[in-house]
Amino acid sequence: MDSLGFGPFAKTICSEGKLLHTVGLFAVLFGTWIILSGHFTPFLLISGAICSALTVAIALRMDLLDRRRDILVPIWRMPLYLLWLTWQVILNSLIVSRKVLALHLDIDPVIERVPSGQHSDIAKVIYANSITLTPGTVSTDVSNGEIEVHALTRTAMEDLRSDDMNRRVSALESKQATSGKKAS
Repeated sequence: MDSLGFGPFAKTICSEGKLLHTVGLFAVLFGTWIILSGHFTPFLLISGAICSALTVAIALRMDLLDRRRDILVPIWRMPLYLLWLTWQVILNSLIVSRKVLALHLDIDPVIERVPSGQHSDIAKVIYANSITLTPGTVSTDVSNGEIEVHALTRTAMEDLRSDDMNRRVSALESKQATSGKKAS
């Protein structure tokens, strides 16, 4: 194990207080594996444990575990956001379907940059992915505090400019993420 470079790696886990986070990540990954698998054969359980352990080891080697743990809180806001986003997806699916199936194709494609008020990278990714998940809009680039968006209609772009989605994603960020980024 030490020939693979895990000697200093194991010392880092214990010395920096990452043990609880390591065990927690393993439990979440392995639990997800079991739930998604739905099979409880010894081979699949062992495979799941090995894959989960390797994923945790990679995350620790990349030093992702400790730096990223307090980015999105409070966690209870995430299900509320996902419900709101699901409603937006359904609503915009109906709007896009109506426009595409109409006798006269009533679209006016536009590409614009919309401001991103998020401070952490993960929140920016959530915002960009939320834009892409919403039918009729696709995020094409994230840079310099802005997201380039292709929208099928000007109305869809105006909805993004209304800042509702941006505000909701920003509410998912922790105070540490926002204050830490402003200070640097």
